[in-house]
Amino acid sequence: MKRPDAKIILEDGIEYYGSSFGAAGERILEIVFNTSMVGYQEILSDPSYTDQAVVMTYPLIGNYGMADDDYESVSPSVGALIVREYNPEPSNFRSSASLGDVMERFGIAGISGVDTRKLNRSIRDFGTRKVLLTSAGTPLHDGLARLKAHKSPSDAVSRVSCSAPYSEGDHGAGLHVVVIDCGMKRNILRSLLKRGCRATVVPWNTPAEEILSLSPDGLLISNGPGDPADVPETAKTVRALIGRLPVFGICLGHQILSIAMGAETYKLKFGHRGGNHPVRDLETDRIEITSQNHSFAVDEASLAGTGLSVTHRNLLDGTVEGVSCAAASAFSVQFHPESAPGPEDSASLFDRFTGMMEEKKTDA
Repeated sequence: MKRPDAKIILEDGIEYYGSSFGAAGERILEIVFNTSMVGYQEILSDPSYTDQAVVMTYPLIGNYGMADDDYESVSPSVGALIVREYNPEPSNFRSSASLGDVMERFGIAGISGVDTRKLNRSIRDFGTRKVLLTSAGTPLHDGLARLKAHKSPSDAVSRVSCSAPYSEGDHGAGLHVVVIDCGMKRNILRSLLKRGCRATVVPWNTPAEEILSLSPDGLLISNGPGDPADVPETAKTVRALIGRLPVFGICLGHQILSIAMGAETYKLKFGHRGGNHPVRDLETDRIEITSQNHSFAVDEASLAGTGLSVTHRNLLDGTVEGVSCAAASAFSVQFHPESAPGPEDSASLFDRFTGMMEEKKTDA
Protein backbone atom coordinates (compact mmCIF):
# COMPACT_ATOMS: atom_id res chain seq x y z
CA MET A 1 0.00 0.00 0.00
CA LYS A 2 1.28 3.44 -0.91
CA ARG A 3 2.28 5.91 1.76
CA PRO A 4 -0.69 8.15 2.63
CA ASP A 5 -0.62 11.27 0.47
CA ALA A 6 -4.27 12.31 0.73
CA LYS A 7 -7.00 12.63 3.32
CA ILE A 8 -10.62 13.52 3.83
CA ILE A 9 -11.83 15.99 6.43
CA LEU A 10 -15.39 15.77 7.73
CA GLU A 11 -17.35 18.69 9.10
CA ASP A 12 -16.98 17.31 12.64
CA GLY A 13 -13.17 17.62 12.35
CA ILE A 14 -12.42 13.90 11.96
CA GLU A 15 -9.69 13.10 9.41
CA TYR A 16 -9.15 9.88 7.43
CA TYR A 17 -5.83 9.37 5.65
CA GLY A 18 -5.24 7.31 2.52
CA SER A 19 -3.52 7.07 -0.85
CA SER A 20 -4.78 8.90 -3.92
CA PHE A 21 -5.72 7.30 -7.24
CA GLY A 22 -7.71 8.55 -10.20
CA ALA A 23 -7.71 12.30 -10.77
CA ALA A 24 -5.76 14.72 -8.60
CA GLY A 25 -7.14 17.88 -7.06
CA GLU A 26 -8.99 19.17 -4.03
CA ARG A 27 -12.80 19.16 -3.89
CA ILE A 28 -15.74 19.48 -1.48
CA LEU A 29 -18.55 16.95 -1.86
CA GLU A 30 -21.39 15.27 -0.01
CA ILE A 31 -20.21 11.98 1.52
CA VAL A 32 -22.47 8.92 1.14
CA PHE A 33 -22.01 5.15 1.19
CA ASN A 34 -23.06 2.27 -1.06
CA THR A 35 -23.42 -1.30 0.23
CA SER A 36 -23.24 -3.10 -3.16
CA MET A 37 -20.70 -5.93 -3.33
CA VAL A 38 -20.31 -5.59 -7.12
CA GLY A 39 -21.20 -3.00 -9.75
CA TYR A 40 -18.70 -0.24 -9.00
CA GLN A 41 -18.59 0.67 -12.71
CA GLU A 42 -22.35 1.24 -12.85
CA ILE A 43 -22.15 3.20 -9.59
CA LEU A 44 -19.28 5.32 -10.92
CA SER A 45 -21.24 6.12 -14.11
CA ASP A 46 -24.66 6.72 -12.51
CA PRO A 47 -25.41 10.47 -12.88
CA SER A 48 -27.36 10.38 -9.60
CA TYR A 49 -24.01 10.46 -7.76
CA THR A 50 -23.07 13.89 -9.14
CA ASP A 51 -21.30 16.02 -6.48
CA GLN A 52 -21.03 13.05 -4.09
CA ALA A 53 -18.08 11.16 -2.62
CA VAL A 54 -19.15 7.51 -2.50
CA VAL A 55 -17.69 5.26 0.19
CA MET A 56 -17.82 1.63 -0.92
CA THR A 57 -18.55 -0.72 1.97
CA TYR A 58 -17.17 -3.74 0.08
CA PRO A 59 -13.40 -3.71 0.77
CA LEU A 60 -11.87 -4.63 -2.64
CA ILE A 61 -12.65 -2.32 -5.57
CA GLY A 62 -11.21 -2.32 -9.10
CA ASN A 63 -10.42 -6.03 -9.37
CA TYR A 64 -12.46 -6.65 -12.56
CA GLY A 65 -11.64 -3.37 -14.30
CA MET A 66 -13.96 -1.41 -16.56
CA ALA A 67 -15.91 -2.86 -19.50
CA ASP A 68 -16.97 -0.73 -22.47
CA ASP A 69 -20.57 -2.05 -22.45
CA ASP A 70 -21.28 -1.47 -18.76
CA TYR A 71 -21.35 2.33 -18.46
CA GLU A 72 -24.60 3.94 -17.33
CA SER A 73 -23.64 7.34 -18.79
CA VAL A 74 -21.23 8.60 -21.42
CA SER A 75 -19.46 11.00 -19.05
CA PRO A 76 -19.38 9.79 -15.41
CA SER A 77 -19.95 12.67 -13.00
CA VAL A 78 -19.55 11.14 -9.53
CA GLY A 79 -17.39 13.35 -7.34
CA ALA A 80 -15.09 10.71 -5.81
CA LEU A 81 -14.70 7.10 -4.70
CA ILE A 82 -13.38 6.23 -1.24
CA VAL A 83 -12.33 2.60 -0.82
CA ARG A 84 -10.49 0.28 1.54
CA GLU A 85 -8.36 -1.46 -1.09
CA TYR A 86 -7.95 -0.43 -4.74
CA ASN A 87 -6.72 -2.99 -7.30
CA PRO A 88 -4.96 -1.23 -10.22
CA GLU A 89 -4.34 -4.48 -12.15
CA PRO A 90 -7.75 -6.00 -13.00
CA SER A 91 -8.23 -9.59 -14.13
CA ASN A 92 -11.21 -9.79 -16.50
CA PHE A 93 -11.34 -10.62 -20.23
CA ARG A 94 -13.99 -7.90 -20.73
CA SER A 95 -11.94 -5.15 -19.12
CA SER A 96 -10.63 -2.42 -21.41
CA ALA A 97 -9.20 -0.10 -18.74
CA SER A 98 -8.48 0.08 -15.03
CA LEU A 99 -10.84 1.91 -12.71
CA GLY A 100 -8.13 4.43 -11.82
CA ASP A 101 -7.40 5.23 -15.47
CA VAL A 102 -11.10 5.89 -16.17
CA MET A 103 -11.41 8.06 -13.07
CA GLU A 104 -8.39 10.09 -14.15
CA ARG A 105 -9.87 10.54 -17.64
CA PHE A 106 -13.13 11.92 -16.26
CA GLY A 107 -11.66 13.99 -13.41
CA ILE A 108 -12.90 11.74 -10.60
CA ALA A 109 -10.83 11.60 -7.42
CA GLY A 110 -10.14 8.45 -5.46
CA ILE A 111 -8.68 7.63 -2.04
CA SER A 112 -7.75 4.09 -0.97
CA GLY A 113 -6.44 2.66 2.28
CA VAL A 114 -9.21 4.35 4.30
CA ASP A 115 -10.82 2.62 7.28
CA THR A 116 -14.15 2.39 5.47
CA ARG A 117 -15.83 0.39 8.26
CA LYS A 118 -15.28 3.23 10.71
CA LEU A 119 -16.17 5.86 8.13
CA ASN A 120 -19.42 4.16 7.15
CA ARG A 121 -20.43 3.80 10.80
CA SER A 122 -19.86 7.53 11.12
CA ILE A 123 -22.17 8.24 8.17
CA ARG A 124 -24.85 5.96 9.63
CA ASP A 125 -24.58 7.57 13.06
CA PHE A 126 -24.33 11.22 12.04
CA GLY A 127 -25.74 11.28 8.50
CA THR A 128 -24.46 12.48 5.16
CA ARG A 129 -22.54 15.75 5.27
CA LYS A 130 -19.89 17.78 3.52
CA VAL A 131 -16.39 16.36 3.15
CA LEU A 132 -13.15 17.85 1.87
CA LEU A 133 -10.82 15.67 -0.22
CA THR A 134 -7.38 17.17 -0.02
CA SER A 135 -3.67 16.45 0.30
CA ALA A 136 -2.35 14.84 3.46
CA GLY A 137 -0.54 18.02 4.47
CA THR A 138 -3.57 20.33 4.53
CA PRO A 139 -3.96 21.82 8.05
CA LEU A 140 -7.18 20.77 9.75
CA HIS A 141 -8.23 24.34 10.58
CA ASP A 142 -7.84 25.35 6.90
CA GLY A 143 -9.94 22.40 5.78
CA LEU A 144 -12.71 23.11 8.27
CA ALA A 145 -12.79 26.77 7.20
CA ARG A 146 -13.22 25.73 3.56
CA LEU A 147 -16.01 23.33 4.47
CA LYS A 148 -17.83 26.01 6.46
CA ALA A 149 -17.60 28.53 3.62
CA HIS A 150 -18.68 26.10 0.90
CA LYS A 151 -22.24 26.36 -0.48
CA SER A 152 -23.44 23.09 -1.98
CA PRO A 153 -24.57 23.45 -5.63
CA SER A 154 -28.21 22.97 -6.60
CA ASP A 155 -27.86 22.71 -10.41
CA ALA A 156 -26.81 19.05 -10.67
CA VAL A 157 -29.75 17.96 -12.85
CA SER A 158 -29.11 20.67 -15.44
CA ARG A 159 -25.46 19.59 -15.62
CA VAL A 160 -26.16 15.91 -16.29
CA SER A 161 -29.33 16.11 -18.40
CA CYS A 162 -29.05 15.98 -22.19
CA SER A 163 -28.80 19.38 -23.88
CA ALA A 164 -31.10 18.55 -26.81
CA PRO A 165 -33.69 15.86 -27.65
CA TYR A 166 -32.54 12.61 -29.28
CA SER A 167 -34.17 9.34 -30.27
CA GLU A 168 -33.45 5.67 -29.63
CA GLY A 169 -35.08 2.73 -31.39
CA ASP A 170 -36.68 2.34 -34.82
CA HIS A 171 -38.80 5.31 -35.86
CA GLY A 172 -42.45 4.35 -36.26
CA ALA A 173 -42.04 1.02 -34.46
CA GLY A 174 -43.75 0.10 -31.21
CA LEU A 175 -44.93 2.38 -28.44
CA HIS A 176 -43.39 5.85 -28.35
CA VAL A 177 -42.11 6.91 -24.91
CA VAL A 178 -40.84 10.40 -24.11
CA VAL A 179 -38.22 10.22 -21.38
CA ILE A 180 -37.48 13.34 -19.34
CA ASP A 181 -33.75 13.08 -18.71
CA CYS A 182 -32.94 14.25 -15.18
CA GLY A 183 -29.69 12.25 -15.15
CA MET A 184 -30.88 9.03 -16.75
CA LYS A 185 -29.13 5.67 -16.47
CA ARG A 186 -28.70 4.02 -19.86
CA ASN A 187 -30.33 0.80 -18.67
CA ILE A 188 -33.68 2.62 -18.52
CA LEU A 189 -33.48 3.03 -22.29
CA ARG A 190 -32.29 -0.55 -22.73
CA SER A 191 -35.30 -1.75 -20.72
CA LEU A 192 -37.70 0.19 -22.95
CA LEU A 193 -36.05 -0.92 -26.20
CA LYS A 194 -36.08 -4.52 -25.01
CA ARG A 195 -39.89 -4.26 -24.88
CA GLY A 196 -40.17 -2.97 -28.44
CA CYS A 197 -40.60 0.69 -27.51
CA ARG A 198 -38.90 3.60 -29.17
CA ALA A 199 -37.85 6.54 -27.05
CA THR A 200 -37.38 10.27 -27.44
CA VAL A 201 -35.17 11.62 -24.66
CA VAL A 202 -35.70 15.29 -23.80
CA PRO A 203 -33.94 17.71 -21.42
CA TRP A 204 -35.14 18.16 -17.84
CA ASN A 205 -36.79 21.55 -18.51
CA THR A 206 -38.73 20.67 -21.68
CA PRO A 207 -42.24 22.27 -21.62
CA ALA A 208 -45.34 20.08 -21.70
CA GLU A 209 -46.49 21.48 -25.05
CA GLU A 210 -43.23 20.44 -26.69
CA ILE A 211 -43.58 16.91 -25.30
CA LEU A 212 -47.17 16.62 -26.56
CA SER A 213 -46.06 17.77 -30.01
CA LEU A 214 -43.97 14.58 -30.23
CA SER A 215 -47.20 12.49 -30.06
CA PRO A 216 -45.97 10.11 -27.36
CA ASP A 217 -47.85 7.12 -25.98
CA GLY A 218 -46.39 7.63 -22.51
CA LEU A 219 -44.04 9.67 -20.34
CA LEU A 220 -41.17 8.36 -18.22
CA ILE A 221 -39.40 10.61 -15.68
CA SER A 222 -35.87 9.35 -15.05
CA ASN A 223 -33.62 9.14 -12.05
CA GLY A 224 -31.18 11.94 -11.31
CA PRO A 225 -29.13 13.71 -8.64
CA GLY A 226 -29.99 16.08 -5.84
CA ASP A 227 -33.09 17.53 -4.25
CA PRO A 228 -36.36 17.29 -6.25
CA ALA A 229 -37.18 20.81 -5.05
CA ASP A 230 -34.29 22.04 -7.24
CA VAL A 231 -36.22 21.20 -10.45
CA PRO A 232 -39.65 22.89 -10.19
CA GLU A 233 -39.66 23.22 -13.99
CA THR A 234 -39.80 19.44 -14.34
CA ALA A 235 -42.62 19.14 -11.81
CA LYS A 236 -44.54 21.85 -13.70
CA THR A 237 -44.21 19.90 -16.95
CA VAL A 238 -45.32 16.65 -15.32
CA ARG A 239 -48.27 18.37 -13.64
CA ALA A 240 -49.51 19.55 -17.03
CA LEU A 241 -49.25 16.05 -18.52
CA ILE A 242 -50.90 14.04 -15.73
CA GLY A 243 -54.14 12.53 -17.04
CA ARG A 244 -53.14 13.18 -20.65
CA LEU A 245 -50.45 10.49 -20.85
CA PRO A 246 -49.58 7.37 -18.84
CA VAL A 247 -46.72 8.41 -16.54
CA PHE A 248 -43.96 6.30 -14.95
CA GLY A 249 -41.41 7.83 -12.55
CA ILE A 250 -38.18 6.24 -11.33
CA CYS A 251 -36.21 7.42 -8.25
CA LEU A 252 -35.96 11.23 -8.66
CA GLY A 253 -38.80 10.82 -11.17
CA HIS A 254 -40.87 9.25 -8.38
CA GLN A 255 -40.29 12.27 -6.18
CA ILE A 256 -41.05 14.69 -9.02
CA LEU A 257 -44.32 12.93 -9.87
CA SER A 258 -45.33 13.06 -6.20
CA ILE A 259 -44.53 16.77 -5.97
CA ALA A 260 -46.40 17.43 -9.22
CA MET A 261 -49.51 15.87 -7.66
CA GLY A 262 -49.24 17.90 -4.44
CA ALA A 263 -47.09 15.75 -2.13
CA GLU A 264 -43.91 16.76 -0.31
CA THR A 265 -40.45 15.23 0.11
CA TYR A 266 -37.79 15.25 2.84
CA LYS A 267 -34.12 14.33 3.13
CA LEU A 268 -33.17 11.03 4.73
CA LYS A 269 -30.41 10.85 7.33
CA PHE A 270 -28.04 8.80 5.16
CA GLY A 271 -30.19 7.77 2.20
CA HIS A 272 -30.60 4.37 0.55
CA ARG A 273 -27.73 3.16 -1.66
CA GLY A 274 -27.11 -0.47 -2.45
CA GLY A 275 -28.40 -3.53 -4.27
CA ASN A 276 -30.11 -5.42 -1.46
CA HIS A 277 -32.95 -3.27 -0.11
CA PRO A 278 -36.13 -5.29 0.62
CA VAL A 279 -39.35 -3.65 -0.57
CA ARG A 280 -42.88 -4.99 -0.15
CA ASP A 281 -45.31 -4.59 -3.04
CA LEU A 282 -48.50 -3.81 -1.11
CA GLU A 283 -50.72 -4.83 -4.02
CA THR A 284 -49.28 -8.35 -4.44
CA ASP A 285 -47.71 -8.77 -0.96
CA ARG A 286 -44.54 -9.82 -2.77
CA ILE A 287 -41.15 -8.82 -1.35
CA GLU A 288 -38.60 -7.69 -3.90
CA ILE A 289 -34.87 -7.11 -3.42
CA THR A 290 -34.15 -3.76 -5.04
CA SER A 291 -31.36 -1.50 -6.21
CA GLN A 292 -31.48 1.98 -4.66
CA ASN A 293 -29.65 5.29 -4.81
CA HIS A 294 -31.33 8.37 -3.32
CA SER A 295 -31.15 10.91 -0.50
CA PHE A 296 -34.79 12.06 -0.46
CA ALA A 297 -38.12 10.32 0.16
CA VAL A 298 -41.80 11.12 -0.26
CA ASP A 299 -43.56 12.20 2.93
CA GLU A 300 -46.43 9.75 3.38
CA ALA A 301 -48.43 12.21 5.50
CA SER A 302 -48.48 14.64 2.57
CA LEU A 303 -50.21 12.18 0.21
CA ALA A 304 -53.68 12.88 1.60
CA GLY A 305 -55.81 14.60 -1.01
CA THR A 306 -53.32 14.12 -3.85
CA GLY A 307 -55.01 11.10 -5.42
CA LEU A 308 -51.88 9.05 -4.85
CA SER A 309 -51.84 5.85 -2.81
CA VAL A 310 -48.81 3.98 -1.46
CA THR A 311 -48.00 0.83 -3.48
CA HIS A 312 -44.55 -0.13 -2.14
CA ARG A 313 -42.88 0.14 1.26
CA ASN A 314 -39.25 -0.19 2.36
CA LEU A 315 -38.97 -2.99 4.92
CA LEU A 316 -35.84 -1.53 6.54
CA ASP A 317 -37.26 1.83 7.62
CA GLY A 318 -40.90 1.89 6.45
CA THR A 319 -40.43 4.71 3.94
CA VAL A 320 -42.62 5.09 0.85
CA GLU A 321 -41.12 3.21 -2.11
CA GLY A 322 -43.91 3.57 -4.65
CA VAL A 323 -47.14 5.48 -5.35
CA SER A 324 -49.93 5.20 -7.87
CA CYS A 325 -52.97 7.06 -9.14
CA ALA A 326 -55.11 4.70 -11.23
CA ALA A 327 -57.46 7.49 -12.36
CA ALA A 328 -54.56 9.38 -13.92
CA SER A 329 -52.68 6.30 -15.23
CA ALA A 330 -49.65 7.41 -13.25
CA PHE A 331 -47.30 5.49 -10.97
CA SER A 332 -43.73 5.67 -9.71
CA VAL A 333 -41.17 3.82 -7.62
CA GLN A 334 -38.31 5.06 -5.48
CA PHE A 335 -36.05 2.10 -6.34
CA HIS A 336 -34.47 1.16 -9.69
CA PRO A 337 -36.42 -1.49 -11.63
CA GLU A 338 -33.75 -1.29 -14.36
CA SER A 339 -31.17 -2.23 -11.65
CA ALA A 340 -27.57 -1.83 -12.95
CA PRO A 341 -26.17 -2.77 -10.55
CA GLY A 342 -28.61 -4.94 -8.65
CA PRO A 343 -31.32 -7.58 -8.97
CA GLU A 344 -34.05 -7.53 -11.61
CA ASP A 345 -36.90 -8.56 -9.31
CA SER A 346 -38.86 -5.43 -10.21
CA ALA A 347 -38.18 -5.26 -13.97
CA SER A 348 -41.83 -6.20 -14.61
CA LEU A 349 -42.75 -2.60 -13.77
CA PHE A 350 -41.69 -1.73 -17.32
CA ASP A 351 -44.25 -4.30 -18.53
CA ARG A 352 -46.86 -2.59 -16.38
CA PHE A 353 -45.98 0.73 -18.03
CA THR A 354 -46.19 -0.67 -21.57
CA GLY A 355 -49.52 -2.30 -20.64
CA MET A 356 -50.88 1.07 -19.52
CA MET A 357 -49.79 2.69 -22.77
CA GLU A 358 -51.33 -0.08 -24.88
CA GLU A 359 -54.61 0.20 -22.96
CA LYS A 360 -54.69 3.98 -23.39
CA LYS A 361 -53.97 3.60 -27.11
CA THR A 362 -56.75 1.02 -27.51
CA ASP A 363 -59.25 3.23 -25.67
CA ALA A 364 -58.36 6.17 -27.89
